Amino acid sequence: MFLDDAPARPRPPRSGFRPLRRAAFLATLFAVAATAVAGCGAGTAPTNPAPPVGAPGASTDPAALNGRDVNAWLDGLLPAALQRTGIAGATVAVVRDGEIITARGYGHADTGTDEGAVPVPVDPDRHLFRVGSVSKLVTATAVMQLVEKGQLDLDADIRGYLDFTPPRSHDRPVTLRHLLTHTAGFEERIGGLIDLAGTGADLRKALTTDPPEQIYEPGTVPAYSNYGNALAGYIVERVSGTRFEEYVERNVLGRAGMTSSTFAQPLPPHLRDRLSNGYDDASAPAVPFETVGVPPAGALSAPATDMARFMLAHLGAPAGGAALLSAPTLELMHRPALDAASLGTLAGGPRMTLGFFEENRNGHRILGHGGDTSYFHSHLQIYPDDRAGIFISLNSNGRGAIDSHELRQAVLSGFADRYFPPARPLPVRAVDAATTAEHAAMAAGTYESSRAMRSTFLTAVGLVGRTTVSVQDGGRLLFEPGPLSESPALYEEITPHVWREVGGQRVLSMRAVDGRVQAIGFESAFALLPVEPARSSALAVPVIAASAGVLVLAVLSWPVGAVARRRLGRAPRDPAGRTARVLSRLAVAGAVLALVGWGWSIVSIMGLQDVPSAALRAVQALQLIGLLGVLPAAVRLADDIRRRTGWRRRAASGMILLALAGTGWFAVEFMLLAPDISY
Repeated sequence: MFLDDAPARPRPPRSGFRPLRRAAFLATLFAVAATAVAGCGAGTAPTNPAPPVGAPGASTDPAALNGRDVNAWLDGLLPAALQRTGIAGATVAVVRDGEIITARGYGHADTGTDEGAVPVPVDPDRHLFRVGSVSKLVTATAVMQLVEKGQLDLDADIRGYLDFTPPRSHDRPVTLRHLLTHTAGFEERIGGLIDLAGTGADLRKALTTDPPEQIYEPGTVPAYSNYGNALAGYIVERVSGTRFEEYVERNVLGRAGMTSSTFAQPLPPHLRDRLSNGYDDASAPAVPFETVGVPPAGALSAPATDMARFMLAHLGAPAGGAALLSAPTLELMHRPALDAASLGTLAGGPRMTLGFFEENRNGHRILGHGGDTSYFHSHLQIYPDDRAGIFISLNSNGRGAIDSHELRQAVLSGFADRYFPPARPLPVRAVDAATTAEHAAMAAGTYESSRAMRSTFLTAVGLVGRTTVSVQDGGRLLFEPGPLSESPALYEEITPHVWREVGGQRVLSMRAVDGRVQAIGFESAFALLPVEPARSSALAVPVIAASAGVLVLAVLSWPVGAVARRRLGRAPRDPAGRTARVLSRLAVAGAVLALVGWGWSIVSIMGLQDVPSAALRAVQALQLIGLLGVLPAAVRLADDIRRRTGWRRRAASGMILLALAGTGWFAVEFMLLAPDISY
């Protein structure tokens, strides 16, 4: 899942709400993946999993996985879904037993909405789609090629391969194993990842300019990271002595027979007119080419047939004639890369392989990866034991906030349930009631995603998309919302510290220390972490909401009071305490303007727009004025009490003091005044 964007200069929007809508889309995906829509995103288990064997509607008879049946199934699903969601186009490929059994295009690569344009249907062999973070699989494959040659060591300190020092806050060294499993410990970064201005990408500059902080000990917390994967790509560049884009074109894409695919940005001339347009939805104008600032993490452009060839290569049947990796290296890349020695009991749930997400369903082993840019949404899954795979990509967001996410899940889960249904009942619970009750009690609380911003002002974004876990009868856990879902989900413990969705197949794992849950793994590269009491929504949201309300009312009361005094002929305010009143008013104005400024900045950033550093510093200055205004506000209240002014005035002064203190506390606690304004 890519789920990231950067400074953008799109064509004029259809309405003034488009930036806000895109911000909501990104925020929703972070909440879902993280969730991804990202990445998002990277998760693939469906929101409404198939019932277990024996339940109504369950089937154990697979359909015939051949071109005729798959085509009929896709033709019955996708055209209506595109029409319903407003997604312009889709491309799909399916492989089985060393062959591409189908590649289909639906909707339009060019809707013809631009002046003079003619609608162009999606051609799965001709039209390139931006696959976002599915690109990471190519990067991981390149790393494993160099591991196979003995030029890279998965467990060596990456500093030995780099010409700069990456961020480090823990003694344990970061390794390529950590980078490929998203456990290097880096926080999230949004800025600089996607640009619509048509400029090129400088990988080293992107990695060394305002890098994210390391906030977790390497190897211990799954936390999806574009930065980490981009580091792995840069290491390929450094060790091979070849520019990353050139290395993968020659050694991965070329060897897999992916002759129409490229990481080049902008696209080379011979491929430029084959790229599908990207859209907000099918009625919107096409958007400019998205340049990914860290190419290894998401810059691949490819048609569905080339992605089919990539799947075949990873299934051991390369369509290009040359194996990407030896059989032992493929097996190494495809098995979980971290165990309990590193992850603890989180290892009982879904884990990362060296690049792939572990995405088992219906008792079948699935490896996959999703990807989202601003407008393209893709997913690839292979079934190594069944020698099958499916790839899907969409070129629009759709009319709803997570339409693209839900459509992908419908295709992926439908494919699994139709062609690889459950062969045997799911395992039964194997934990006694007392143990389950103890573990459930430890888990109750509020959680936020490990994929987060913790050292910058975007820390406040963490207030959105939190998950509440409560204990239900029988020691079950209710997640609100459920992982990778917008709806609540109920889980029961099936083995110690491993929980399965009641009536579904999604699995969670927990790691507890000293009687308290430390992390809940809900997807191979994502975890839920307990929210610190000082940052709990129950405290932070009421404080900032009440403080903002008081300050806004205070500002509105100024002109009203002035008019009332003039019309009623009241005497001017007593000059005593005038300095404190003026300074406190300045503080109130500063705090209100700062709140407006932060709101605009965060919506713009999450809506994938650039915010100038000067603007952020100006908002910080206003916030500081509001914080320092606590002192004159306190003097004003003391003066009102000393002079025994009316109770209304004293109450107003007290409320303003508390409101300024509340906004000041929020600013400090959520890093709004942090010196680093990177995002």
